[in-house]
Parts: sequence; C-alpha cells; structure tokens
Amino acid sequence: LEILAETEEGDAYLFASKDKRIAFVTGHPEYDAGTLAGEFFRDVEAGLSPEVPTNYFPHDDPQNTPRASWRSHGNLLFANWLNYYVYQITPYDLRNMNPTLD
Repeated sequence: LEILAETEEGDAYLFASKDKRIAFVTGHPEYDAGTLAGEFFRDVEAGLSPEVPTNYFPHDDPQNTPRASWRSHGNLLFANWLNYYVYQITPYDLRNMNPTLD
C-alpha cells in the first residue's frame, strides 16, 4: 500500500494499492454534519469520556453546532478516484480487463 495523504500528526488518512484501484480512507467524508456529534454525545452519555473531535465543532467546543465543511472535498475525492483510477483504466470490453489488478 502507498500512503497518499496524511494528517499533520503523520497519521495515514488516504492510502491505496499500487495500481490505485483499491483505496482506503480512514476518515468519514461521507458523514452528515451531525453524524459525528451524535456518536460523540452517545459516548459521553455512556460514560466513555471520548476526546473532542479535532476541527469538527467550531473552536473545538461541543456546545457549538458543527458545519459540514468537508462535504465538497469528500465528493471530489470519490469522483476523482472513480474517474482516474477506475473509469480511465477499465476497458470498454470487460473481458479484456486484468483480473489480478497488477
């Protein structure tokens, strides 16, 4: 696997197979604005003491309503991967496709 993007802390965010046809994203760009908040407050109520998600709530304060500022980036990530690493290298006749993804 090849790391394609990482956080400022050096954690892998996006990595893929050598041919880029199989990609892994460790975040959740598909989440709605309130999804992570729901999970966070559920865990707080369960007494799990979760860390406040970084850069999710404005000013990292759970009393503030989160904004889905990542939505367009998530859409671009998926659309670009689909176009450049799946559509562009997939033959019109699927019988000509390399089944091993080499």
